[in-house]
Amino acid sequence: MNILLLRVAWITLPVTAGTAASDALRPWSTATSTTAAVLLWSAWLVVLVALLAPRPVGLTAARTGAPLALVSVLIAVATGRPSTLSSMSALVATTLCVVLAATPSFARSCAQGAAYGDEERWPLKVPPALFIGILPLAVILVGAGIAAGPLLIAAESFGLGVVALVVGWPLAFALLRSLHLLSRRWAILVPAGFVIADPMTLTDPVLFVREHILGLGAADPRVRPTDDATDLRLGAAHGSLALLLDDDTVIYRRSRNRAAGQPTHLLLIAPVAARELLDRAQARRIAVRADAG
Repeated sequence: MNILLLRVAWITLPVTAGTAASDALRPWSTATSTTAAVLLWSAWLVVLVALLAPRPVGLTAARTGAPLALVSVLIAVATGRPSTLSSMSALVATTLCVVLAATPSFARSCAQGAAYGDEERWPLKVPPALFIGILPLAVILVGAGIAAGPLLIAAESFGLGVVALVVGWPLAFALLRSLHLLSRRWAILVPAGFVIADPMTLTDPVLFVREHILGLGAADPRVRPTDDATDLRLGAAHGSLALLLDDDTVIYRRSRNRAAGQPTHLLLIAPVAARELLDRAQARRIAVRADAG
């Protein structure tokens, strides 16, 4: 249901937010206002395609494009040119898009869109520390990196425009690649058992065969992990799960871009909708315990 609401909200942006953007651009020259309009329409179209065919890359597009739409509206409103009505409608619509794009159900739809055969993919939660400055800054830099060069060139600041283009577009691409890592972190139920795929903490996805799983269950966020536990939660302790194995399995942790083998029989992960994941795991004959950690 959330993805349907998000699609509707995004489709309305040319009407709900377009007037505010048009009013804010009115004093600009024809070249710069046209360039800005092309950039805005391009961003809107990219996210629209992503919403109509949910995939992990679509999650990255939506969670980058929706905040940038809100930032653009805030800048437009700050000029004082849009009317109160157009300003309010633009702020409400773009804020709704940001909120809906951040929901776990939308992330799950995008993750499942890339599933192979009989798989059920559950996104892992975004590390809480990234919300404090790093993620918002990265998203703003993506928008600035893409837009600054074309706008400066359109304004006939050719020297600065070329520099901004040469620096900004590679920077935006590098940041988008980093942001996309957050969209490729999953716990996966497969016919053979349970897979953890997390490019931020592991070099490769790891399969844990059903027969070697002693229990999958809730981990108490108030309890400090034991020394023998492998914590892959990156700070997202609330609603996390523990996976207990019958023997040590070697996993390869990512450490400063190097693979480091580590034997473990207890892993901690933080998927979205953990309770639902446990129900589905039990239906797939994976041992589920009230408390595995």
